Amino acid sequence: MEGRQFVKVDIRRPRMTRRNERPEDVVDRLVGRRLNHLGRIGKFMVGEVEGDITLIMHLGMSGKFQIKAVGDPEDKHTNVVFSTDRNEEIRLVDPRTFGFVAAHTPDELDHSSIGDLGPDALDALPGAPVLFDRMAGRKVAVKTLLLDQRFLAGLGNIYADEVLARAKVRGDRLAGGLTFDEVKAIRSSIGPVLKAGLKYGGTSLDDLAYLLPDGRAGDYTRRLQVYGREGDDCRTCGTPISRTVLGGRSSFWCPVCQT
Repeated sequence: MEGRQFVKVDIRRPRMTRRNERPEDVVDRLVGRRLNHLGRIGKFMVGEVEGDITLIMHLGMSGKFQIKAVGDPEDKHTNVVFSTDRNEEIRLVDPRTFGFVAAHTPDELDHSSIGDLGPDALDALPGAPVLFDRMAGRKVAVKTLLLDQRFLAGLGNIYADEVLARAKVRGDRLAGGLTFDEVKAIRSSIGPVLKAGLKYGGTSLDDLAYLLPDGRAGDYTRRLQVYGREGDDCRTCGTPISRTVLGGRSSFWCPVCQT
C-alpha cells in the first residue's frame, strides 16, 4: 500500500469507522492523499498519510485485506474499499465487523487506542526486570494481563496461552505473585511463540474465520501446545489439557507442566 494515493474510499458499513467521531472524516481525510509509510504496532496497522493524518486499521477477529483489480468480483462482507491511483482496490473483508479503519489528526491520535498501547511484544519487548517491576503488586491473572494491550501490544488469546505453556506458568496465577524466574521464562517465551506463528502462517480455527491471503489455512494450528486442545494429551507429559475461562476468554493449560 505504501506510495499509493487514495482516489476513493467506499465505506459500506458505517460501523467500520466507529473510532472516528465523524465517520465521514475517514473519507475526507484520505481521498486525494498518498500513503507514505505503513507499519505495525501490536495488532494495529498504522499508516502515515500526507497532511499529518494517521491511518489506523485493525482486522478484529475475522478481517482480511485483499488487493484486487477494479471490477474483480467482491467477496461477501466486503465492508471497506480503498481505490488507489494504480487502478486497484484494497478491500477489507470482515464478516463479524470487529475490525475498523480510522483516520486521525495528531490530537485525536494522542487520545486514541494507539496512544495508550504498551510496548510491542515482538519488536520492542522490555527486559525481564522491567516486566517484573511492572507486574509487581498486580492482583490480576497473568493471562489477563498479557492480553491487556496497554501492558504489552500484540499478544492475543491463542498466543498468550502458548506463551504461558512454553514458560510452564498457569494463566490464572496472579501476576504480582510470580517470581523473577517465572517472569523471565514468560519473557523468553514471547518472541519464539510469535515468530513461530508468523513462520507457519498463523492459526486458523475450525470456523476458518482467519485464512492466509491466498486462501490457505494457517499451519501453526497443528503446532499448538495447549490452545483448543481440551482433553487431548499434553505433548510433553501426556496429561489431558484443561480448559477454564479467564476474563471471559477460554484458557487452556497442562495441569502438570504448568505450575
